[in-house]
Amino acid sequence: MAVLKQNKKKPVKRREKNEVVISQAKTSDIPSMVRLLSILFTIENDFSPNMKKQEIGLKLMLSDKKNRSVMVAKINEKVIGMATAQIVVSTAEGGLSVWAEDVIVDREHRRCNVGSMLLYSIEQWARLAGAQRMQLITESSNKHAIAFYDYNSWNQTNLICLRKIIPEASLS
Repeated sequence: MAVLKQNKKKPVKRREKNEVVISQAKTSDIPSMVRLLSILFTIENDFSPNMKKQEIGLKLMLSDKKNRSVMVAKINEKVIGMATAQIVVSTAEGGLSVWAEDVIVDREHRRCNVGSMLLYSIEQWARLAGAQRMQLITESSNKHAIAFYDYNSWNQTNLICLRKIIPEASLS
């Protein structure tokens, strides 16, 4: 990391070109994150890309910074990866737990530690929030993702994920 001296008092950090920077997402990052979610939901069989729904979901995530975290990885201000996390209560742990989701990195930046950096950032956020456990789900056939999570010290469980879509209530 290059350091510039300024008035011989405080060193000022200067970002190197092509340095990966992890930070909390901003509203202005939503279009780039929608693009990443489109890639992710093309990989996963249970979801489909829907730009409008993903935009609404991201706005909801960004509206509660206490209970939700949206982290982005950027190079030269361009979003190249993201991860989201939400606090839930775990009766098994008797405390807070965090659901991690939407971990995706642009193909050309995979295998460069960006995904691990994103996971670490949400783990630090979860720790500061007082969470005792984190969990995530991934496509059972996505061997690359499973190997990535294993490499990052996530353990497989005997649980399976089930879901039910709740139909919209009719207003009669």
